[in-house]
Amino acid sequence: MDNLRLLLVDDEEEYVNALAERLGFRSIRASTAFTGERALEMVQDEEPDVMVLDLRLPGIDGMEVLRRVRKVRPCLPVIMLTGHGTDSDGAMARSLGAFEYMEKPADINVLIGVVDRAFKSRAADSSEPRPALAYGEGKPPAVG
Repeated sequence: MDNLRLLLVDDEEEYVNALAERLGFRSIRASTAFTGERALEMVQDEEPDVMVLDLRLPGIDGMEVLRRVRKVRPCLPVIMLTGHGTDSDGAMARSLGAFEYMEKPADINVLIGVVDRAFKSRAADSSEPRPALAYGEGKPPAVG
């Protein structure tokens, strides 16, 4: 996962920044977006390798983001991570092509394992080069 471009999308800024920092301790760089709109811009412009997407977002919710991502980046693995989902949300996410549907709080090691599987599936599906993903809004704080 050395060159993994991970995008974390969640409106809970403290949570997503803490998650990005914890992933950083494990040498996984993650960009963040706090809205569905910003996530869609980043997917279009910078194409991450894997997206971790919250279900409940202001404006465009996670399901709609997933629908739109499938249209512009059908091979992008999207992991839905939510604290407010239901079984029917999970079924809907899977039917829309989510790679995985997980409940918050997710064990960091389990999440990393799912991200790794998603990254490997992406690498197996596509050999076309993608632009580097720059740190987005809400980049993780520097670790000293």
